[in-house]
Amino acid sequence: MAAKSLQEQLLGAGLVDKKKVKKLKAETLQHKQKVKKGKAVATDESERQAELKRQRDEKAAKDKALNLERQQQAEHKAVQAQIRQMIEQNRVRKEDGDIAYHFTDDKKVKKLYISQSMHNDLSAGRLAIVKLYDAYELIPEPVAMKISERDASYVLVCNNRTESVEDDPYADFQIPDDLMW
Repeated sequence: MAAKSLQEQLLGAGLVDKKKVKKLKAETLQHKQKVKKGKAVATDESERQAELKRQRDEKAAKDKALNLERQQQAEHKAVQAQIRQMIEQNRVRKEDGDIAYHFTDDKKVKKLYISQSMHNDLSAGRLAIVKLYDAYELIPEPVAMKISERDASYVLVCNNRTESVEDDPYADFQIPDDLMW
């Protein structure tokens, strides 16, 4: 008995029908003809190379974007740590005072009780109010400027210094002590 091909064996077992066998034979014949001409091999190889190059380029672009995002997150984290450290090292000890200083934080009016000297320094622009976590701290104005260069959202109140006190035309007139603004 002569050895039968796999197609004939599958056809004999009833696993495939004659249409599928003819279709498969036609495809293999076409493939063999293309291979003889050398077109199929070159086309398949060039298509595969182009696809691999495209995939490598996509992966490289994706990796580059991911690395850039990670680097930005790391820089942001470092800036936040620097700001926290600057606030913790330079905060002015709050003296319990009886003067309420009102300021806004996220569209809400907040109140901080401070002494008269701190109130004067805040009004003159020598001190600033910053937010650290959920607490409010007083820091010197130069430190507040450095913080606002890095992230302005930390600085809540930083009044501009008024250097024109010497040019004040009302400097000769004394303000009564009992008058609070």
